[in-house]
Amino acid sequence: MIPLPLARIAEITSGALSGMADPRAVVRGPVVIDSRDAEPGSLFVAFKGARSDGHDFAAQAVRAGAVAVLASRPVEVPTIIVPDTTAALAELATSQAAALPKATVIGVTGSAGKTTTKDLLALLTARIGPTIAPAGNYNNEIGHPLTVLKADADTRYLVLELSARTIGNIAALARIAPPEIGVVLNVGTAHLGVFGGKEAIAKAKGELVEALPRTGVAVLNHDDPQVRAMASRTDARVTYFGRTEEAAIRAEELTMDERGRASFTLRTPSGAAPVRLKLYGAHAVDNALAAAAAGYELGLPVATIAAELSQAEPRSRWRMEVTDRPDGVTIINDAYNANPDSMRAAFDALGMLGRGRRRFAVIAALRELGEESPALNAEVGRLAGGSGLAGLIVTGPDAGPMLEGAHAAARQAAQQAAQPGHPSPATHIVHLPDAQTAAAEMAPWLRPGDVVLIKGPRAMGLERTAELLLGGVAQ
Repeated sequence: MIPLPLARIAEITSGALSGMADPRAVVRGPVVIDSRDAEPGSLFVAFKGARSDGHDFAAQAVRAGAVAVLASRPVEVPTIIVPDTTAALAELATSQAAALPKATVIGVTGSAGKTTTKDLLALLTARIGPTIAPAGNYNNEIGHPLTVLKADADTRYLVLELSARTIGNIAALARIAPPEIGVVLNVGTAHLGVFGGKEAIAKAKGELVEALPRTGVAVLNHDDPQVRAMASRTDARVTYFGRTEEAAIRAEELTMDERGRASFTLRTPSGAAPVRLKLYGAHAVDNALAAAAAGYELGLPVATIAAELSQAEPRSRWRMEVTDRPDGVTIINDAYNANPDSMRAAFDALGMLGRGRRRFAVIAALRELGEESPALNAEVGRLAGGSGLAGLIVTGPDAGPMLEGAHAAARQAAQQAAQPGHPSPATHIVHLPDAQTAAAEMAPWLRPGDVVLIKGPRAMGLERTAELLLGGVAQ
């Protein structure tokens, strides 16, 4: 961050110095919310959570070198006391972003693919200037300002991921660091129950393009009608990416290899270049095109964009991590999170990567789908049960609709496969309580050459299943 004395931080956040805080002491960063991350020159922000209270760790942070603590109540160390630490963090980040006149802010949003697209775009911008981007998916009212506060006077690009759980969330995040380029990937079914419908999701995602200045650029997915329609909600220039001829930045001559990795010709208004992705799944093409479109708007040559995309490997954990065990079993760890759209993409990738091999899956009931939850979970179950798996484990609570859909589809697939000339084993389907029991059940099923997909809501912690099946090696 740009160094600031405590007196200035108190002024920005409408806070009061306490605990013998020296108003001239300078915070040079980083700004942290975990006392274990504190270091000399840092600022520790104390949040009270459901399980722990950051105020209880204030002294530990200062002993580690933190200059002071941003807190909502007095603690026995140098402190800036504010009414609301979340609001104060946003105010501090807003002030810092305004002090970065040479930095170009790029915002990325969508129902799926935000983190991968952000990672790809950060690789591209790093070719032309110092870049700050969030680690993982720091994309909410806490992670977003923390990322902004990592920037300093040398930063030229801020690549930010913006998420929403209610209408107005993205608009609020965009006020912290006003974007000049806004990338909207898709409008899907993630958090459907929270928003109440895809129209509301589209309204929320479109807040990003509404935040763009007239001199900015909206990078929109032409293949998604609801994203394409967002062009009417901005005065900024619009550029489209996609797989059709109407998109200025598009993929042509798309093919997939035996591992489910895409190759295509990246076509732009000024030329074309070949791309061979190391990322898994056809859905990675859309993320790559979105990053390419933003990179193109920044002036990167198409050959440079294609080369960077071709070298990119997954940077964020538990998103289509493909690992081959020594015995030839392949584990697809896509356990970070799940919604109906990403489930379909994951099973498509499993079908390609597992062609000619025995395939298995460990999944869990999807959440935050509202009144449509039973129907959508049953649909995912039918997808899994009808995809020719040798075995399926459904974990966790509320699994009834998913299990019913899986059993129905498996029965239908078995009947069809029983016709002359189409022998196929029936899918073995079980329900288990958690990630650890799923791994214990799955392990003896596997033989060399098999493929396992692991995917579910973040709360289920299915990355633990992948870790155990890989022999306890953390991914």
